[in-house]
Amino acid sequence: MEILANNPNRKTWIPTPENTDFPIQNIPFGVFLTRDDIITIGTRIGDTAIDLGAMHQLGYFDGIPLTDDIFLQDTLNDFISDGQKTWRLVRNRISEVFEIGNETLKNNENHKNIILFALNEIEMQLPVQIGDYTDFYSSKEHATNVGTMFRDPENALLPNWLHIPVGYHGRSSTIIPSGIPIHRPMGQTMPKGAEKPIFGPSRLVDFELEMAFITTDANSLGEPIAVENAEDHIFGMVLFNDWSARDIQKWEYVPLGPFLAKSFASSISPWIVTLDALAPYRCKGPKQEPKPFPYLALQGEHSFDIQLEVDLITPEGIPTTISKSNFKYLYWSMAQQLAHHTTNGCKVNSGDMMGSGTISGPTPDSYGSMLELAWQGTKPITLKDGSERKFIQDNDTVVIKGFCERNGHRLGFGEVSTKLLPVFNSKKDKKNM
Repeated sequence: MEILANNPNRKTWIPTPENTDFPIQNIPFGVFLTRDDIITIGTRIGDTAIDLGAMHQLGYFDGIPLTDDIFLQDTLNDFISDGQKTWRLVRNRISEVFEIGNETLKNNENHKNIILFALNEIEMQLPVQIGDYTDFYSSKEHATNVGTMFRDPENALLPNWLHIPVGYHGRSSTIIPSGIPIHRPMGQTMPKGAEKPIFGPSRLVDFELEMAFITTDANSLGEPIAVENAEDHIFGMVLFNDWSARDIQKWEYVPLGPFLAKSFASSISPWIVTLDALAPYRCKGPKQEPKPFPYLALQGEHSFDIQLEVDLITPEGIPTTISKSNFKYLYWSMAQQLAHHTTNGCKVNSGDMMGSGTISGPTPDSYGSMLELAWQGTKPITLKDGSERKFIQDNDTVVIKGFCERNGHRLGFGEVSTKLLPVFNSKKDKKNM
């Protein structure tokens, strides 16, 4: 089916800021609370949110096989389960309705008052109910940097890394949308030179620059997904900050890997950008040597040229861009990650989320974590206000942005913004909840 929504020449009658992340060619999907305290599934063009539940009730999706309540839910899971054909039909229809020459809704003031919202009239929610969450470790540069720090340059990559997309099963209960603050975690650490561990606040809280993809119902139990078909089961992508407590992680990760250091919070951008919308920005990923096993072998362009930026905002509100990276640096593609994840027959469901792992580039200014940017605290980052950071401090805010640009066209994800608060105070913080 042709993806008509991607027509680069299409313009919209909705007032749209120049260089917006959300042109009519994007049409992402999210869930929001309206000014009438109704939760609905919606999309966005420019700075206007669009209530798809209202559009459906008013007949704008006639002819598309959708259940009556498909957009009147508080998650996208059921819509994602409908599959790629339905996603494309819906995106194409939205694009048609809001095209500049289509006057059906454009000249219907009553319908526009029901369907359209300014961004300050809505509150974004978590877009999917995430049943399972897997985090991969797929940036060769990041894995090499970490291996160099904690082992030695000659053995930076462990023997399995170039053969399989390494990953672990994470905790979905603490995945939150942009704008929700988090607290500095408590835990056990082993201070340098100490003989016994201590318990207390993590001193080395870090961000991780990642992206994540959301799956549909992909397979039956026991059924592997072929790598060449894997992208058909990927609905779309979000920006992802997989917060980490490096000192807790260092003490706990042997022998079973990440645990409490990674499960206290992970933040995602609220709008899911579909793989269809990203199609014009495809590119090849890094050359893979040695060649992957046949079940992971891919031909063609299976990465995306997505520019990524990280800003650190001080408690006083002063921002500094501390990293610029790109999704295309990832060694293992999403298709390879999903194929490997299911090669043992693991079942994947609608709304499951797969994190890319920290995305670091080849230069120090493109590293995707404070651990690398400040090189284990030995090279502190100087911010615009003159202060320094080795790791994230209380009341700092980390903002991750992502966008694509090609041939004069731009499309993006918005941002994921999260403030780090001090350790949870039972009396004070419960009172404010």
